[in-house]
Amino acid sequence: MRNNAEMRNQSRNDSTSECTDGRRLIALCATLACFAVVAGDTRAGDWPQILGPNRNGVAEGESIVDRFPAGGPQTVWQRSVGSGYAGIAVADGIAVLFHRLRDKEIVEAMDAATGDVKWTAEFDAKYRPSFIDDSGPRAVPVIHNSRVYVYGAQGGLHCLELQSGKTVWSRKAFDELGPKRPFRGEPPEGYFGIGSCPLVEGNLLLVNVGGDSKQAGIVAFALADGKTVWTATDERASYSSPVAATIDGVRHVFFATRLNALSIDPKTGDTRFSLPFGEPGPKVTGANPLVIDGHLLLTASYGVGAVYAKIESNRADIQWTSDNTLSSQYTTSIVENGAVYGVHGRQDMGRAALRCIDPVTQKVLWSEDGFGYATLIKADGKLLVMKTDGELVLVQLSPQSYRELDRAQLLNGTARALPALSNGSLFVRDERTLRCVQLGRP
Repeated sequence: MRNNAEMRNQSRNDSTSECTDGRRLIALCATLACFAVVAGDTRAGDWPQILGPNRNGVAEGESIVDRFPAGGPQTVWQRSVGSGYAGIAVADGIAVLFHRLRDKEIVEAMDAATGDVKWTAEFDAKYRPSFIDDSGPRAVPVIHNSRVYVYGAQGGLHCLELQSGKTVWSRKAFDELGPKRPFRGEPPEGYFGIGSCPLVEGNLLLVNVGGDSKQAGIVAFALADGKTVWTATDERASYSSPVAATIDGVRHVFFATRLNALSIDPKTGDTRFSLPFGEPGPKVTGANPLVIDGHLLLTASYGVGAVYAKIESNRADIQWTSDNTLSSQYTTSIVENGAVYGVHGRQDMGRAALRCIDPVTQKVLWSEDGFGYATLIKADGKLLVMKTDGELVLVQLSPQSYRELDRAQLLNGTARALPALSNGSLFVRDERTLRCVQLGRP
C-alpha cells in the first residue's frame, strides 16, 4: 500500500494533467479518496482482541502469500518476553504485549512495524501456579476506542490509555467479586490462573469473574470508570472468552463458563438460556463459542466434546453432541462457507488431528491425523496453522481434502499463545521470544 505522501504526490500529478478549471475539484476528490483508503485499511488491519476484530479468528482484508520464501517468512523484528500465554493485540499501528517479569505483570505498547517500545506499565503480580511452571498472564489485551484493557492471572483488571500508557482505572476484580471457596478441590483461580478475556459490549466491559457466592459469576464494568454496573449468575469462570451476536433481532452474549454455556442479555445481565457444558475435575473449557448461521457450536476436550444447538430468543435447541466429531482442548475453530475447521484432541495427550467437519450433518469431511496441536487464523482463503511446537503451516481452505501449501519453523519453544495477524505481519510468541514475521504479499 502506498503511504500518505506518495498518494498526495500522485493526486497533485493527476491534477496538473487536467484543465485548470477542474484542478480544485480533482484535488478535492483525490484527497477524499486517499482518506477513505487509509481509514479502511486501518480498520481492516487491526487485530484488537482475542482472535481478531470479531473474535472468530478471521482476518478480513488481508492478502498473504501462497508460499513462504526460501528459509521461511522474513523476520521483521523479534524480542525477548517474560512468562504468560497472552497473545498480542494490535490497533492503530501499536502492538500491545501483556507478560510477566518477576513480581510484575507488564503491559508494553510497541510500534507494530519496528518493535520499538512506546511505553510500559507495571502492576503487582502475586499469582503462583499450581499445575504448571508458567505464572501468567493468560488473557489477550483488548484495545477499544484508544484504550487498552488487560485482565491479569489473579484478576487484576486495568484500563490504560493506548497512546500514553496512563492508567485510567484499576479494579481487583477477582479479590472483590470472585469466589471465596475452592471449587471441588480446584484452586480459586482455576488450574492455570485466570484466562477469560473481557468483552467490550456497548459502554460495558463484560467479564466471567466467577464470583459464585456474590452472584458475580458474570460482571459488567463501566468502560469509563470501571464501576460495577451489574452482576449476574453464580457461574464459575472458564478459559473461554465470551462472544456477542445479534440473531433475529435479539442481542446475545454467549459465555462458555466452567460448567455451562449461556446467553446473557448484555444490558441487564439476565440469562436468556443456559445449557450444560463442561464437567468438574481437572477439565478445562478454553475455546470460544462459535455462532454459525443461527446456531451455537461449543467445543472442549477431556470427554466433554462438542455441542451444536439452534439459537432461539430465549432457548437453545440442541441438535447433536459428540466427543468424536470435534474435541478441542482450547483452540477456537474457524468457519468457512458453513464448514468448520478445527483441532481434534489435546496438546498433552497423543497427536491431535486437524480436521474439517460439516456441523449440520455432523460429518467429518476430512481429518489429518497425527498433525499435532495448533491454533488457527483464517486469511485470504487460507488457514494459518500455528502449531504448539513452533511450526507455522499454511493450508488451503477446502472442504474436500487437506491441502498443505507450505510450512516453516518460526519458534523453538512451545507456542501456546494465540497469534495475531495485522497488515501482513504475523505476531507469534513462545515462553521466551516474541517474533514478528512478514506474510503479506510483496
